[in-house]
Amino acid sequence: MLLGLLLIVAGGGLALWGATTFARARTAILPTGSTTRIVSNGPYRFTRNPIYVGLVFAYVGSAFAINSLWPLLFLPLAMVVMQRGVIYREEAYLERKFGAEYLSYKHRVRRWV
Repeated sequence: MLLGLLLIVAGGGLALWGATTFARARTAILPTGSTTRIVSNGPYRFTRNPIYVGLVFAYVGSAFAINSLWPLLFLPLAMVVMQRGVIYREEAYLERKFGAEYLSYKHRVRRWV
């Protein structure tokens, strides 16, 4: 239970840090919005997707907190859906919009961690 709560807090904190970093940069947080710049500071120095990483941590923490491993069986499927359905589309959009600047960032910073 304690490990679960720690993961939920850490994941929520990372996701919130990522979202506030986007807000400070005055660019869209939601994938449906128009991005105005590449954000590469804050948690985006370590992962291109800190909000998604934070959500995964919180999901795993929730499974631990309720003392059930069943949700963890669905985590790989959820991550594949997230990567193929959301992340690949976001990255293609950013490559089209920012070109070499985004490709350079993508080369420097890992997708997950």
